[in-house]
Order: sequence, then C-alpha cells, then structure tokens
Amino acid sequence: MPSTFSLSRLVGVMLKEFIQLKRDRLTFAMMIGIPIIQMALFGFAINGDPKHLPTVIVAHEQGPFTRSLVRALENSDYFRVVKNDASDEEASRLLAEGKVQFAVTIPAGFARDLQRGERPALLLEADATDPSATGPAIGAVQQLASTALRRDMNGPLASLQPGPPPFEWRIQRRYNPDGITQYNIVPGLMGVILTMTLIMMTALGLTREVERGTMENLLATPVRPVEVMTGKIAPYIVIGYVQVLVILLAARFVFDVPFVGSFSLLMLCVLIFIATNLTLGITMSSIARNQTQAMQMTMFYFLPSILLSGFMFPFRGMPQWAQVIGEVLPLTHFLRLIRGVMLKGNDVVALWTDLWPLLLFMTLVMAVGLKRFRRTLD
Repeated sequence: MPSTFSLSRLVGVMLKEFIQLKRDRLTFAMMIGIPIIQMALFGFAINGDPKHLPTVIVAHEQGPFTRSLVRALENSDYFRVVKNDASDEEASRLLAEGKVQFAVTIPAGFARDLQRGERPALLLEADATDPSATGPAIGAVQQLASTALRRDMNGPLASLQPGPPPFEWRIQRRYNPDGITQYNIVPGLMGVILTMTLIMMTALGLTREVERGTMENLLATPVRPVEVMTGKIAPYIVIGYVQVLVILLAARFVFDVPFVGSFSLLMLCVLIFIATNLTLGITMSSIARNQTQAMQMTMFYFLPSILLSGFMFPFRGMPQWAQVIGEVLPLTHFLRLIRGVMLKGNDVVALWTDLWPLLLFMTLVMAVGLKRFRRTLD
C-alpha cells in the first residue's frame, strides 16, 4: 500500500466519481433540481399575506352605499368579489365548499339606518379553517368602517364624519371561531404523513426486490401486472388506516380537534388518498433503478407537495402559476377533504369537487404504472 499521498490518485478517484454521476442522470438531476425548486418556491410562491381572496356579497338592498362598500372591499386588495347578489343559502354553501373565503351580508334598511346615525352592523363570515389565510384580511376590514363611505357622507350626512364609524362589522369566524391553529394543522398532518410514508415504503419496497433479484420469481409465474400492483398495494392500505386511526385519536383526545362530519365518509376519502399514494409509489419504483433513486424521487415529489398544497402556507396566497401546480397535487385536495369532513361536516356532494381530481390522478398514475410493469414482466 502506498505510504505517501498522491495528488494524481486523488484526481483519478474524483474523475471516477464525476463519471459515475454522469451515468446516474437521475441523481444528478435531483442534485440540481431540488435547490432550484426550493429557491423558486420560497422566493416566489410562498406568501404569508394572502390577498384578492374570493368574496361573495349578500345584499338585501342595493344602493349607492352598497356599491361604495363593495368598491372599498376590492380596493383594499384583500377581497375579490366574485358574486355581489348571492343569497344567504348560496353564500353558506360556497363557504362550506371552500370556493370563497368570505361572505359579506348587507342587511335590509342599511341606508336608512346610516342616515339616521344608528350605526348598522354588517356581517362578515370567514372560512377560518386556516386562520393564517383570513387573519390579515379581517384586520384590514376593520379599518374600512371609517373610510369606506367617506365620499358618501356629504350634505345632511356630513355631521356623521367627525364621530365614530357610521357602521360596524360583526365578524363570524366559521368552523374555527377561536382561530386555533391545531384545528388546521393536525388534520393536515394526516395527509402529510400518509404522503411521505406510503409513497416511500412502496417505492423502496419494490425497488429493493429488483435489486435483490426476487423480482425474477415473479417473472417465472403467470402473474399479471395488475395483480402485482394490487398485491403490493393491499398490505399498505392496512398500514395507512392504522396511521389514520392513531392521528384521529391524537386529534380528538390530545388536541381536542372537533369532528362534526361522517366517519364513514372520511374513511372513504382516506381510502382513495391512500390508493393514490400507493399507485404513485409503485410507479416511481418502476422508474427508479435502485433504492437511492427511489428515495430521491420521493423527496422530489414530497417537497412541492408540502409547500404548494396549503399545509404550511395559505393556498390562495400563492401566485396563480403556483396554485395551478398545487391543484395537480393529491395532497391539496385531500387537505380540503379532511378539513371539510372534520371541521365543516360536508357531505359527498360538497366534497365531490375535490374527490374527482383524486380519482383522475389515481387512474392516470395506475395506467402509467401498469404499462411500465407490463413492459418489465415481458
């Protein structure tokens, strides 16, 4: 064994490693891609002060004061009025389905009470399942009471300007009135844990069989690709449900998270989400050449999932391009499903807008996985 340090031998080993990296293109892509994704997401997509939040107006009377109030809401940049003639029932349904963040109710007789100086109350209902998404907007709307109708307070109403605001807000934080973050985080953790563990376990499990050569035993049998995939998925479904039950018990007895919906409906949503993650994990394993690549692909998928799904940061606070990417991710829809069942008590009709994207994603990924397995078994 050489007793002295050799620079030439060191350079030779370094060149060998670079050549190995060149051959392992997936690992090299991960080394370059993950930092780029992190910089793009944290630099451009993450925003803790969401604005232009969808809002509906329930106006029991129309008039100049109502129009001025709507303009003031939009000019604050926190509210984006998507419908200004909604009914009470429609506003409640849109809030429950998560299609709007706020509903503003203008009562009948609002203009009359203003002119009398009686300081009428306006109702602002907020979908507060994620307190960080509504907090800044609620803080901003409080200031509108003094400024929203300033231009309309002229003539006989000019005497009202020096006094207190001409109207007041009644804030109703629906589904999470106390703004407790555990109500939002703990149900979301269910989706995060299932995504991380199930995809990783299935991706590593099948790749390990390929590395150890046990896949050759399957090649010698008349097993079909769909049978391989189903057989690999089934045991992990049980594991996924065990994780879900542990999280639900902790949510109920440790964090006091309310559960107002249907338990059977929740289990159905969980089953679809578990199957989606497992099919994705098996498809990744059919692409990866070894366990290291399978792990890298899992992390490459998990990073945008946790950042763009609305788990860590308000979903509507992200730019439009980031929201488009987030809508493709299964975790985004599962977070809405789990919070919709546990906190809002939604039924299957209200959940359907987030159920069908999960089913479509699972179908497409399963088709890709079956195609690759069929090629492998042939």
